[in-house]
Amino acid sequence: MPAPAATYASPAAEKAWADHVILDHFYGHLPPEPRRTPMRELVSTILSHRTTHADEELAYDRMLETFGDWPGVLAAPTAELAHAIRTTRWPDTQAPRIQEILRRIQAETGGPFDLDFLADWPLERAMAWLTEMPGIGLKTASLLLLFNYHKPVLPVDTHVHRVAQRVGFLGPKVSVEKAHAVLLALLPADAETLFNFHKHNYWHGQQICFFLRPNCPRCPLKGFCNYYLEHYGEATAEALAATPTQWDPAAWGKLPH
Repeated sequence: MPAPAATYASPAAEKAWADHVILDHFYGHLPPEPRRTPMRELVSTILSHRTTHADEELAYDRMLETFGDWPGVLAAPTAELAHAIRTTRWPDTQAPRIQEILRRIQAETGGPFDLDFLADWPLERAMAWLTEMPGIGLKTASLLLLFNYHKPVLPVDTHVHRVAQRVGFLGPKVSVEKAHAVLLALLPADAETLFNFHKHNYWHGQQICFFLRPNCPRCPLKGFCNYYLEHYGEATAEALAATPTQWDPAAWGKLPH
C-alpha cells in the first residue's frame, strides 16, 4: 500500500489523523448509528466491565427475563439481582449500582426509565450527571453520549489506548482515564469522525495490535508506528506494498460488535 502521509517523527495530531484516515479505509467507514437502545447501552456497558461479550449479553438477558422490566429490576431483592447477573465479573457490586442508577434516572424523569433528556443537555452537564453515578466512568458515559446522542466525545478502552501509545500519538505514561481528553484534543470535534476513530481503533486492538505478539505484518499503520520502528526498523517499500489495504472477513473473520 502507499506510504501514509505521516512519518515516525510526525507530531501527535498528524499521526492521530493518519491513523483515522487509514483505518477508516481499512475497516470501512461506519454510519454513526446506535447499536442498541440508550438504556441497554448504559446497563450493558456497566455489565461488560472485565467480562466477555457473551457473558455480558447472558447477564443482561437473564436479568430482564427474571424481573420483566426496569421497574421489576429496581424492585428486585438485590441478592436476587446479583444472582441473575452472576456471569459478570462482580455481580454483588454491580447489582446495587444498577438499582441506584435506575433510582436516579427515575428521579430525573419523574417516573419513566428513559435517557433521552440527555440529547437536549449540553455535553458538560450530561457528562457530569452520568459520571456522578456509581459505576459510570468516562468510558461508559462517552459510549452512551457518542453512540446514542452523537455528542462529540471519545470513548477510550484498553484497545484504543494500546494502539494510540504504540503508534505514538499518546504518551507512554498517559492513563486510560486521562487519554479521553488528550486524544479528543487531537481530533476534530465531530461525532461521526470520533465514532469511526473509536470503532476502528477498538477493532485494531482486538484483531491486529494484540497485547501479546501483535500482527505487525498485517498492520496498515506500520509506516509511522513507533512500535513497528522499534521492533522491525523503518518499514520498507516492500513491507508497505505487502500490507493488506482492507480487512478481509472471508480470510480473517467477521469483525465483532
